[in-house]
Amino acid sequence: MIVGSFLLGVGVNGFLVPHYLLDGGFIGIALLIQYYFQFPAGLCSALLSLPLIIYAWKKDRKQFHGSFYGMILTAIFIDILSPYQFILPIGLSAILGGAICGIAVGLMLRYETSTAGTDLLAYFISKITPINIGILFVIIDGLIVLSGYQVLGLESVLFSTITILVAGSLASICYERF
Repeated sequence: MIVGSFLLGVGVNGFLVPHYLLDGGFIGIALLIQYYFQFPAGLCSALLSLPLIIYAWKKDRKQFHGSFYGMILTAIFIDILSPYQFILPIGLSAILGGAICGIAVGLMLRYETSTAGTDLLAYFISKITPINIGILFVIIDGLIVLSGYQVLGLESVLFSTITILVAGSLASICYERF
């Protein structure tokens, strides 16, 4: 949980924020809010996650505990690590940011924890349907990234799409194979 939360903080701040790229899920929505209103992304993602945390409390107490703590740690790491950014070409940032975030989420889900965002939603959906969790990430995250078009423009959406494809693939591999 700690490693995954830390990696998310690094992936988001180190690679996505410098180019105004989006991750998927509630972190992606929180980044949109940060880019537009300068509201801290970690705190915003935690607030957006509260309804899913309540759902987890009712449906899966074990997942609730890991998700609640994962949500708190991820929010803290995202906000604490916000000053640390790497200035790399946008394509490389999209790939590395997606890889780090995908590994982080996959590891967290593998050990029955999450950021309590849409990764928790994808976890619950994957438990009741035959849809691969990585495919669910890409669908949910794709919708979120597309919603950023009006605010961030085409270049950000295209490179953010690369980010979520890489993240979804690596999250699925880490969750299912290791």
